[in-house]
Amino acid sequence: MTSTVQRDRETAVEAALAPVRAALLRRAREQAAEITAEARRQAADALEKARRDAAGQVSRAREAGRSQAAPLAAALRTQGRRGAQAAVLGAQREAYEALRDQVRVSVASLRDGPGYDLLLERLRQEAGRAAGPGAALTEAPAGGIIARAPGMVVDCSLPRLADAAVEALGDRVVWLWTPGSRRRP
Repeated sequence: MTSTVQRDRETAVEAALAPVRAALLRRAREQAAEITAEARRQAADALEKARRDAAGQVSRAREAGRSQAAPLAAALRTQGRRGAQAAVLGAQREAYEALRDQVRVSVASLRDGPGYDLLLERLRQEAGRAAGPGAALTEAPAGGIIARAPGMVVDCSLPRLADAAVEALGDRVVWLWTPGSRRRP
């Protein structure tokens, strides 16, 4: 009978959390759309600047090559390509970091929302289950829960969950720096 009562409680908790989950998901999608638009704009600006800088470096390398020996020109072109590649990679990294930072801010704002207590309880359950019986559960300073057991730490803090969400996107974030790309996560 105890297991039936336990299952009934878990079912009731799941049912009670369903509207909260739906509201959080809807809010996250709306914020993600706003974040995405801003990140795309920033990425496009950074990418355009990187391309202009790269074009300037390549142009300067060509002019130097014409006036100096061919081996020196080849070395300068290589340096220009590397500089351009570094600039593009830097712009891509900036776009990725901006997305991650904006997701962190959005997730942190959940602490002020009406469903945070329910979310915190769900994180407590999941972290405790993952860490195992006897795990020490503490609320993370930035929100969320951290579970500690001998030889194990389960970090369900809001910043870690935000980072994990962005990391889970994997290669799907290339649309941030691919002009004209319509693919979104």
